[in-house]
Amino acid sequence: MLDQALAAYPDVKVAGRSEFASDRISWVSNLLAILYVLLGLDVVVSLFGIINTLVLSVFERTRELGMLRAIGMSRRQVRRMIRDESIITSLIGATMGIVTGLFLSILVTTALAGEGLRFALPVGSLVAFVIVAVAAGSVAAILPARAARLDPLTALQYE
Repeated sequence: MLDQALAAYPDVKVAGRSEFASDRISWVSNLLAILYVLLGLDVVVSLFGIINTLVLSVFERTRELGMLRAIGMSRRQVRRMIRDESIITSLIGATMGIVTGLFLSILVTTALAGEGLRFALPVGSLVAFVIVAVAAGSVAAILPARAARLDPLTALQYE
């Protein structure tokens, strides 16, 4: 009988409570998947930013790195120093992003509390994002870490 009454409306879908809930959850899941793809693109852009910053930093500190190499710092230590700088930079960005995201999500869930939306802290996702930030920082340091190959005497003469 309900199907006959809705025959004039072909776009209307009849669903029970559980079917309706699963339809809504799948829509939100699709939206989250799109947001994760955008987050991945943001990480790629951030990698280029970190690489650019490190390359400029190494370029400006060529004499300093040459001095450190001349007084006994090994190539491995120079690479490690640059990698640690990269990881710290990426962790600062991840921390700022997580804090800003949590703040904005608290604001949105507070504003939409009347609609049944509630705040939940996704600890697993946040830990995963921090791990991705550390990995991204390590990958971003690969190119600038080539500064460890500098000849100390050449680097000391660098202007």
